[in-house]
Amino acid sequence: MNEKSQLPRSQSQEEFLSRELLHRRRVKITRVMLTVLLLALWELSASMDWIDSFIFSSPSRIFLCLGTMIRDGSLFLHTGVTLLETLISFFAVVFFGLVAALLLWSFRSLAEILEPFLVMLNSLPKSALAPLLIVWLGNNMNTIIVAAVSVALFGSILTLYTGFASLDQDQIKLIYSLGGTKKDVLLKVLLPGSLPMIISNMKVNIGLCLVGVIIGEFLSSKAGLGYLITYGSQTFAMTMVVTSIVVLCLLSVILYQGIALVEKRLK
Repeated sequence: MNEKSQLPRSQSQEEFLSRELLHRRRVKITRVMLTVLLLALWELSASMDWIDSFIFSSPSRIFLCLGTMIRDGSLFLHTGVTLLETLISFFAVVFFGLVAALLLWSFRSLAEILEPFLVMLNSLPKSALAPLLIVWLGNNMNTIIVAAVSVALFGSILTLYTGFASLDQDQIKLIYSLGGTKKDVLLKVLLPGSLPMIISNMKVNIGLCLVGVIIGEFLSSKAGLGYLITYGSQTFAMTMVVTSIVVLCLLSVILYQGIALVEKRLK
């Protein structure tokens, strides 16, 4: 294998790799240029009074607001709270979603009984549950975490179960024909073969958990980026609102890239 991997590339391969590298560089440069252009237009529009800078803010105001929040420590406090709630919710969704999907795969009758209820719960607007959760659990972090888990859990279970159910039946028959058990199918075929699907599901869940946390913080929180957005809108501190949204966008990108990095390590 090492000798094959060290064989010289052909001219066509070198040309293909060069084109791919050039394409990736162009995409990255275009992204940076587009971002700079949008920020410049936004700043220009605010400075020329084409838009109301009090309502729409501006990049310079956001930068100053970020500096103030960094100096007083509020940025790290509220971002840390949101990050902690998101990670707890995410790991809870991954664990319970995987366990529930495996149980449904293991017991066909249970899957047929529960599937309509899971579809119904997944389709239910989770914001409708928030007032009930506040009454049941109180105005605390537990309410926010449960709200976030409810946003992602049922869809995760359905997605994972559907992926498990679509496993190649010939591989399962082969395991059984060799004297294997259901445990062998699970550990040697199902989980290894479903790993790309599980990672893909995790990428979706990290974003959904963040959305659920923000929904929970809108209704029941004393700290967090959702709290800052609500507080800023109530006090007409629109720069604080926009700054919190920018930080939220950066946080979502970091979390997604973290899952992508795990995916690369597992390949």
